[in-house]
Amino acid sequence: METLLLVVHVTSALGIIGLVLLQHGKGADMGAAFGGGASGSVFGSTGSANFLSRATAIFATVFFLTSMSLTWYYAHKGGTKGVMATQPASSAPVTSPATLVPGAAPDKPAGDADSKTKDIPK
Repeated sequence: METLLLVVHVTSALGIIGLVLLQHGKGADMGAAFGGGASGSVFGSTGSANFLSRATAIFATVFFLTSMSLTWYYAHKGGTKGVMATQPASSAPVTSPATLVPGAAPDKPAGDADSKTKDIPK
């Protein structure tokens, strides 16, 4: 089901791109009125605009529906929760902030009186 939705989704996206590129702007109709040759086209003088715009609307609707379907499918898909959910927990030792203080002796915590007075010049 997932593969079918993805194929329809990509096909509809490519169809939208192709149809938008085939359509001409609103100013192109004025050129056809002065002998542009659009009246002798396959779809007639105004048929191509209606056909292409309707086909684009259909492809856009299909694209929207497949987007929503894929979103729903992945949201309700069972099994793995994601990449991080399958990773084991870190085995690094937990260090207290006292051992991270520069100048503190590894044996003694940072709050020890000897470690504070040792660095003070006399």
